Amino acid sequence: MNTAALRRRRLGIWAQVAVLAVICVVWIYPLLWIVSASLKDSLGVFSGGLGLLPGSPHFENYARAWQDADFGLYTVNSVIVTLGTVVLVVLRCALAGYVIARREFIGKRVVVGVLVATLFAPGGLTIIPVVELSDLLGLLNSRTGIILALAGGGHVAAVLLYAGYFNRIPRELEEAAIMDGAGFLRTFFRVVLPLAGPVTATVSVMTFLAAWNNFLLPLVFTFSRPDLRTLSVGMLAFRGTNSTDWSGLAAAGTISLVPLLLVFLALQRYFVEGVAGAVKS
Repeated sequence: MNTAALRRRRLGIWAQVAVLAVICVVWIYPLLWIVSASLKDSLGVFSGGLGLLPGSPHFENYARAWQDADFGLYTVNSVIVTLGTVVLVVLRCALAGYVIARREFIGKRVVVGVLVATLFAPGGLTIIPVVELSDLLGLLNSRTGIILALAGGGHVAAVLLYAGYFNRIPRELEEAAIMDGAGFLRTFFRVVLPLAGPVTATVSVMTFLAAWNNFLLPLVFTFSRPDLRTLSVGMLAFRGTNSTDWSGLAAAGTISLVPLLLVFLALQRYFVEGVAGAVKS
């Protein structure tokens, strides 16, 4: 390769890097703005325009959000609700995906078709029957009710991811376990599920994001129990009748984003592997 061609190639690479850098800055700018706003006073949030550097950091915004607005309590509630939802969704969707992938039964295509059709249903369509059923079961105003309501949805994407991944696992492994006397559940939990680590990480991340950010169900389930509110609902505390504490709200939003970023960064490799493996199959 001659010098001119090498130079053109380098220029092309640098042009691609520049374009991607601009896209990256535009993509993460809202996140950076929220972090910046959390360090300003309420007046400086808007008087600073699009600038990201605060004149003097106001770390008391985080103290106000954590203590005065009870975000410490809301964080504990969010962790309990989210982890409980993730566990239930993983177990239920893994079993459903395993049955769809490995078992033949009457109406299987109809079941899969109905599951796919539910992807187009609005998220709040079932809120009224869910609340009424929870009230009859005595689950309103409780963390258990929120967990069951969040985990009881279709979660079709998770079921299909598991089904696609389980199709890649050789049947000889299950046959060997059955010959050793293992039943359905033992084969599933001891042989099949441990092999689906990447897709389990993918489903866990997806469920964690959805449950952590969910607003409608926790709001409805905690109307008369403010002490059970999650972080997303607790942000309402910064909005008053005639004014809004924007700097405190930005600090609260930053607090709620930190666990999401940590979970995704810790599981991003497995997340990509799980999606790629399920789609490939």
